[in-house]
Amino acid sequence: MASRRRVEESVWVADVDAALSDHDPSTEAAQWQWHCIYRVPACIKHLNLKAYRPQVVSLGPFHHGEPHLLPMDAHKRRSLLHLLRRARKPLSEFVAAVAGVAEQLEGAYQGLADDRRCGLSCEEERRERFLEMMVTDGCFLLEVMRMASGFEVNDYAPNDPVFSNHGLLYNVPYIRRDMIMIENQLPLLVLHKLLAVETGRDEQNEDLINRMVWRFLSPAAWPPATGVGLALHPLDILRRSLLYGPTQTAPPAPPDYAVADDIIRSAEELYEAGVRFKRSRTSSLLDISFHRGVLRLPAIVVDDTTEYMLLNLMAFERLHAGAGNEVTAYVFFMDNMIDTAADVALLTCRRIVHNTVGSDKAVAKLFNGMSRDVVLEPQSALDDVHRQVNAYCRKRWNRWRANLVHTYFKSPWSFLSLAAAIFLLGMTIMQTVYTVLQFYQDASTS
Repeated sequence: MASRRRVEESVWVADVDAALSDHDPSTEAAQWQWHCIYRVPACIKHLNLKAYRPQVVSLGPFHHGEPHLLPMDAHKRRSLLHLLRRARKPLSEFVAAVAGVAEQLEGAYQGLADDRRCGLSCEEERRERFLEMMVTDGCFLLEVMRMASGFEVNDYAPNDPVFSNHGLLYNVPYIRRDMIMIENQLPLLVLHKLLAVETGRDEQNEDLINRMVWRFLSPAAWPPATGVGLALHPLDILRRSLLYGPTQTAPPAPPDYAVADDIIRSAEELYEAGVRFKRSRTSSLLDISFHRGVLRLPAIVVDDTTEYMLLNLMAFERLHAGAGNEVTAYVFFMDNMIDTAADVALLTCRRIVHNTVGSDKAVAKLFNGMSRDVVLEPQSALDDVHRQVNAYCRKRWNRWRANLVHTYFKSPWSFLSLAAAIFLLGMTIMQTVYTVLQFYQDASTS
């Protein structure tokens, strides 16, 4: 009885009982409705710490104030002054516009809006610092993207360490790389509000901002679709551009292609089984198809930022509910296609992989390491392609034909040797037939 009384008087039990009485499942999802910028869990981050940590500039609160990023803060403040001077608008107007959506902006960052343990005055001070950071970082992004695109008004000094031709050459690649890290995102809603104040036009400019970010991050990819609303942040724009574009429409698969087969072969094994590789007509990561022994893959440039880009896109798909799994499925597909340097060499020869990082072995190691501890959804975007390729490889005739082609048609000399052998065989058969016919003819006349 005494122990039961102690349990009933427990503070923890009282707190849980109070929370249970106040709990409303219908409103539970509201606390996550604006989440789109996340901290990467330790179970993912420990595999590659550098892939998720900005190197030169902080955007948003997660890495704000870190010592190695402080040198860029002075350039952020300078960009704010330049934009204000050019816009001829007071700072208060920009702050008021961003303050109108401050709750939504705070809600975009996972866990940020929940960290409120101080009083009213402390809360007001925290909100003011948050707005200062949003406006300053937003103006910095606008200025950097404009300068990189050749913005017609250039009021920066020719020797500016960031906003000059020299600065753009040596600093922008690092800024661009920091912009694709999931913990270092800035909601594009900030740019939308700042641009509306600067231009004095409140009409919808979502497509303008989407395309501005796309041109800065990934101009080689297809532009994002228009008329679909403002993207969440720069990483979301990058993902949209990599997945957008007309894709191959393969004909329906024959019934035997539907047989389940978990075996996924490498590029060299597929080549030995008779599969031919061709580059897709678009750069969309969804433009992968298989038809009549031809596997079409989008071209990909493998450089110093490829690993960071794909890892952060995969983390976004893992952490953001409803984002999809297209990039993750593509990485899994390429990881299975590439086991060794020979696989990379084969895809490079077909103009599918453009290697700028050095050896083929380095590219193979890059893809082999990206899918560790990553979960792929049961219904992957590339499941049908896997099944079709595996069904094609199971047919013996395809393997025999591939062996014939690889053995005798790999070079002109092999083909000439085969042709000469066939010619000699034909001549031998003809000579034998002629000899037999001549024998019977002589026998009949004698």
